[in-house]
Amino acid sequence: MSKALIHRPQRPLLLSYAGFIFFCLYFPLFALSIASFQGGPTLLHWYERAFTDPQLLLALRNSVIIGIGTTLFSTVLGTMAALGMRKPAFRGRVFFESLLNLPLVLPEIVMGLAMLVWFVFLNITLGLFSVVLAHTTFTISYFILILLARLKGMDPLLEEASADLGATPWKTFWKVTFPLLLPAIISGALLAFTLSFDDFLITFFTAGVGSDTLPVRIYSMMRFGITPEVNAISSAVLFLTLGAVLAIFKLRKN
Repeated sequence: MSKALIHRPQRPLLLSYAGFIFFCLYFPLFALSIASFQGGPTLLHWYERAFTDPQLLLALRNSVIIGIGTTLFSTVLGTMAALGMRKPAFRGRVFFESLLNLPLVLPEIVMGLAMLVWFVFLNITLGLFSVVLAHTTFTISYFILILLARLKGMDPLLEEASADLGATPWKTFWKVTFPLLLPAIISGALLAFTLSFDDFLITFFTAGVGSDTLPVRIYSMMRFGITPEVNAISSAVLFLTLGAVLAIFKLRKN
Protein backbone atom coordinates (compact mmCIF):
# COMPACT_ATOMS: atom_id res chain seq x y z
CA MET A 1 0.00 0.00 0.00
CA SER A 2 1.43 3.39 -0.99
CA LYS A 3 2.11 6.19 1.46
CA ALA A 4 -0.50 8.39 -0.27
CA LEU A 5 -3.23 5.85 0.55
CA ILE A 6 -2.05 5.55 4.14
CA HIS A 7 -2.22 9.32 4.78
CA ARG A 8 -5.34 10.04 2.72
CA PRO A 9 -7.87 9.29 5.55
CA GLN A 10 -6.10 11.80 7.76
CA ARG A 11 -6.46 14.65 5.28
CA PRO A 12 -10.10 15.57 6.02
CA LEU A 13 -9.33 15.63 9.75
CA LEU A 14 -6.33 17.92 9.22
CA LEU A 15 -8.33 20.21 6.95
CA SER A 16 -11.13 20.39 9.49
CA TYR A 17 -8.66 21.19 12.26
CA ALA A 18 -6.98 23.89 10.14
CA GLY A 19 -10.38 25.34 9.25
CA PHE A 20 -11.37 25.48 12.93
CA ILE A 21 -8.13 27.29 13.82
CA PHE A 22 -8.59 29.83 11.04
CA PHE A 23 -12.22 30.34 12.12
CA CYS A 24 -11.17 31.07 15.70
CA LEU A 25 -8.49 33.49 14.53
CA TYR A 26 -10.35 35.45 11.88
CA PHE A 27 -14.06 35.24 12.71
CA PRO A 28 -13.79 37.96 15.42
CA LEU A 29 -12.23 40.28 12.83
CA PHE A 30 -15.00 39.46 10.37
CA ALA A 31 -17.65 40.04 13.05
CA LEU A 32 -16.05 43.38 13.95
CA SER A 33 -16.18 44.50 10.33
CA ILE A 34 -19.84 43.48 9.99
CA ALA A 35 -20.79 45.26 13.23
CA SER A 36 -19.23 48.50 11.98
CA PHE A 37 -21.85 48.71 9.21
CA GLN A 38 -24.90 47.91 11.36
CA GLY A 39 -27.21 49.98 13.53
CA GLY A 40 -27.01 53.24 11.61
CA PRO A 41 -29.37 55.04 9.25
CA THR A 42 -26.86 54.57 6.42
CA LEU A 43 -24.26 51.92 5.66
CA LEU A 44 -21.30 54.19 6.47
CA HIS A 45 -22.97 56.16 9.25
CA TRP A 46 -20.58 55.08 12.01
CA TYR A 47 -17.57 55.64 9.78
CA GLU A 48 -18.77 59.18 9.14
CA ARG A 49 -19.26 59.70 12.88
CA ALA A 50 -15.82 58.30 13.65
CA PHE A 51 -13.98 60.38 11.06
CA THR A 52 -15.68 63.61 12.10
CA ASP A 53 -14.71 63.19 15.77
CA PRO A 54 -11.96 65.81 16.40
CA GLN A 55 -10.21 63.71 19.05
CA LEU A 56 -10.15 60.64 16.79
CA LEU A 57 -8.88 62.74 13.89
CA LEU A 58 -6.11 64.16 16.11
CA ALA A 59 -5.15 60.64 17.20
CA LEU A 60 -5.17 59.50 13.56
CA ARG A 61 -2.97 62.44 12.57
CA ASN A 62 -0.53 61.61 15.37
CA SER A 63 -0.41 57.96 14.30
CA VAL A 64 0.35 58.93 10.70
CA ILE A 65 3.05 61.44 11.71
CA ILE A 66 4.67 58.97 14.09
CA GLY A 67 4.45 56.18 11.51
CA ILE A 68 6.08 58.30 8.81
CA GLY A 69 8.82 59.52 11.16
CA THR A 70 9.52 55.99 12.39
CA THR A 71 9.62 54.70 8.83
CA LEU A 72 12.14 57.37 7.76
CA PHE A 73 14.42 56.74 10.74
CA SER A 74 14.22 52.96 10.35
CA THR A 75 14.83 53.12 6.59
CA VAL A 76 17.86 55.41 6.70
CA LEU A 77 19.52 53.94 9.79
CA GLY A 78 18.54 50.36 8.94
CA THR A 79 19.93 50.57 5.41
CA MET A 80 23.26 51.91 6.64
CA ALA A 81 23.42 49.29 9.39
CA ALA A 82 22.62 46.41 7.05
CA LEU A 83 25.22 47.52 4.51
CA GLY A 84 27.80 47.88 7.28
CA MET A 85 27.05 44.47 8.78
CA ARG A 86 27.40 42.91 5.36
CA LYS A 87 31.09 43.83 5.13
CA PRO A 88 33.43 40.88 5.78
CA ALA A 89 35.68 43.07 7.94
CA PHE A 90 32.83 44.00 10.30
CA ARG A 91 33.74 42.82 13.79
CA GLY A 92 31.09 41.75 16.24
CA ARG A 93 28.60 40.76 13.54
CA VAL A 94 27.28 37.81 15.54
CA PHE A 95 26.83 40.00 18.61
CA PHE A 96 24.92 42.71 16.73
CA GLU A 97 22.79 40.16 14.88
CA SER A 98 21.84 38.72 18.27
CA LEU A 99 20.87 42.19 19.46
CA LEU A 100 18.63 42.57 16.41
CA ASN A 101 16.52 39.65 17.60
CA LEU A 102 16.12 41.08 21.11
CA PRO A 103 13.21 43.45 20.30
CA LEU A 104 11.44 40.56 18.57
CA VAL A 105 11.30 38.45 21.76
CA LEU A 106 11.36 41.10 24.49
CA PRO A 107 7.91 41.79 26.01
CA GLU A 108 6.64 45.18 24.87
CA ILE A 109 5.70 46.22 28.38
CA VAL A 110 9.33 45.78 29.47
CA MET A 111 10.58 47.70 26.46
CA GLY A 112 8.05 50.47 26.96
CA LEU A 113 8.96 50.89 30.61
CA ALA A 114 12.68 50.86 29.77
CA MET A 115 12.18 53.57 27.14
CA LEU A 116 10.19 55.69 29.60
CA VAL A 117 12.94 55.45 32.24
CA TRP A 118 15.57 56.25 29.59
CA PHE A 119 13.69 59.34 28.33
CA VAL A 120 13.22 60.62 31.88
CA PHE A 121 16.94 60.08 32.57
CA LEU A 122 17.88 62.03 29.40
CA ASN A 123 15.28 64.72 30.19
CA ILE A 124 13.52 64.18 26.86
CA THR A 125 10.02 65.63 26.84
CA LEU A 126 7.38 63.01 26.15
CA GLY A 127 5.57 63.72 22.91
CA LEU A 128 5.51 62.77 19.26
CA PHE A 129 9.31 62.77 18.99
CA SER A 130 9.76 60.46 21.98
CA VAL A 131 7.24 58.01 20.48
CA VAL A 132 9.10 58.08 17.16
CA LEU A 133 12.38 57.29 18.92
CA ALA A 134 10.74 54.48 20.90
CA HIS A 135 9.12 52.95 17.83
CA THR A 136 12.38 53.14 15.89
CA THR A 137 14.12 50.99 18.51
CA PHE A 138 12.03 47.95 17.59
CA THR A 139 10.97 48.58 13.97
CA ILE A 140 14.58 48.99 12.87
CA SER A 141 15.27 45.37 13.84
CA TYR A 142 12.59 44.11 11.45
CA PHE A 143 13.90 46.40 8.72
CA ILE A 144 17.52 45.28 9.08
CA LEU A 145 16.61 41.58 9.14
CA ILE A 146 14.61 41.96 5.91
CA LEU A 147 17.45 43.86 4.25
CA LEU A 148 20.10 41.37 5.42
CA ALA A 149 18.09 38.53 3.90
CA ARG A 150 18.03 40.42 0.60
CA LEU A 151 21.74 41.20 0.78
CA LYS A 152 22.62 37.55 1.37
CA GLY A 153 20.82 36.65 -1.85
CA MET A 154 22.64 39.26 -3.93
CA ASP A 155 25.58 38.34 -6.11
CA PRO A 156 28.63 40.37 -4.94
CA LEU A 157 30.15 39.99 -8.40
CA LEU A 158 27.73 42.63 -9.68
CA GLU A 159 29.22 45.28 -7.41
CA GLU A 160 32.73 44.08 -8.17
CA ALA A 161 32.04 44.36 -11.88
CA SER A 162 30.80 47.92 -11.38
CA ALA A 163 33.99 48.81 -9.52
CA ASP A 164 36.12 47.18 -12.22
CA LEU A 165 34.40 49.37 -14.81
CA GLY A 166 35.51 52.48 -12.94
CA ALA A 167 32.42 53.34 -10.90
CA THR A 168 32.93 54.97 -7.52
CA PRO A 169 31.51 53.26 -4.40
CA TRP A 170 28.74 55.88 -4.25
CA LYS A 171 27.81 55.40 -7.92
CA THR A 172 27.91 51.61 -7.49
CA PHE A 173 25.47 51.90 -4.62
CA TRP A 174 22.96 54.04 -6.54
CA LYS A 175 23.26 52.26 -9.88
CA VAL A 176 23.66 48.62 -8.75
CA THR A 177 23.05 47.99 -5.05
CA PHE A 178 20.11 50.31 -4.43
CA PRO A 179 17.92 49.09 -7.34
CA LEU A 180 18.46 45.48 -6.21
CA LEU A 181 17.60 46.38 -2.61
CA LEU A 182 14.61 48.57 -3.47
CA PRO A 183 11.92 45.85 -3.10
CA ALA A 184 13.32 44.88 0.31
CA ILE A 185 13.59 48.54 1.35
CA ILE A 186 9.97 49.23 0.42
CA SER A 187 8.87 46.01 2.13
CA GLY A 188 10.76 46.90 5.31
CA ALA A 189 9.44 50.47 5.26
CA LEU A 190 5.84 49.29 4.94
CA LEU A 191 6.36 46.84 7.78
CA ALA A 192 7.92 49.55 9.95
CA PHE A 193 4.98 51.88 9.30
CA THR A 194 2.45 49.13 10.05
CA LEU A 195 4.15 48.12 13.31
CA SER A 196 4.39 51.76 14.41
CA PHE A 197 0.81 52.57 13.45
CA ASP A 198 -0.60 49.57 15.34
CA ASP A 199 1.59 49.74 18.43
CA PHE A 200 -0.12 50.34 21.78
CA LEU A 201 2.02 49.35 24.79
CA ILE A 202 5.23 51.20 23.92
CA THR A 203 3.20 54.22 22.80
CA PHE A 204 1.21 54.14 26.05
CA PHE A 205 4.43 54.50 28.07
CA THR A 206 6.21 57.07 25.90
CA ALA A 207 3.41 59.37 24.67
CA GLY A 208 2.88 62.72 26.33
CA VAL A 209 -0.13 64.99 26.64
CA GLY A 210 -1.78 65.59 23.26
CA SER A 211 0.28 62.91 21.50
CA ASP A 212 -2.08 59.96 21.90
CA THR A 213 -2.15 57.71 18.86
CA LEU A 214 -5.17 55.96 17.40
CA PRO A 215 -4.69 52.66 19.33
CA VAL A 216 -4.31 54.59 22.61
CA ARG A 217 -7.41 56.67 21.82
CA ILE A 218 -9.42 53.54 21.00
CA TYR A 219 -8.36 52.02 24.32
CA SER A 220 -9.52 55.16 26.14
CA MET A 221 -12.91 54.98 24.42
CA MET A 222 -13.33 51.27 25.20
CA ARG A 223 -13.04 51.89 28.93
CA PHE A 224 -16.56 53.34 28.75
CA GLY A 225 -17.89 50.48 26.62
CA ILE A 226 -17.69 49.35 23.03
CA THR A 227 -19.48 51.88 20.81
CA PRO A 228 -20.24 51.69 17.07
CA GLU A 229 -17.60 54.38 16.47
CA VAL A 230 -14.99 52.08 18.03
CA ASN A 231 -16.07 49.27 15.70
CA ALA A 232 -15.82 51.58 12.69
CA ILE A 233 -12.41 53.03 13.47
CA SER A 234 -11.06 49.60 14.45
CA SER A 235 -12.30 48.17 11.15
CA ALA A 236 -10.64 51.03 9.27
CA VAL A 237 -7.33 50.24 10.99
CA LEU A 238 -7.84 46.56 10.17
CA PHE A 239 -8.38 47.31 6.48
CA LEU A 240 -5.32 49.59 6.41
CA THR A 241 -3.14 46.98 8.10
CA LEU A 242 -4.41 44.21 5.83
CA GLY A 243 -3.65 46.28 2.75
CA ALA A 244 -0.11 47.01 3.99
CA VAL A 245 0.55 43.34 4.79
CA LEU A 246 -0.66 42.25 1.35
CA ALA A 247 1.59 44.86 -0.24
CA ILE A 248 4.55 43.61 1.80
CA PHE A 249 4.06 40.00 0.73
CA LYS A 250 3.63 41.04 -2.89
CA LEU A 251 6.87 43.02 -2.82
CA ARG A 252 8.79 40.22 -1.10
CA LYS A 253 7.88 37.86 -3.94
CA ASN A 254 9.57 40.17 -6.45
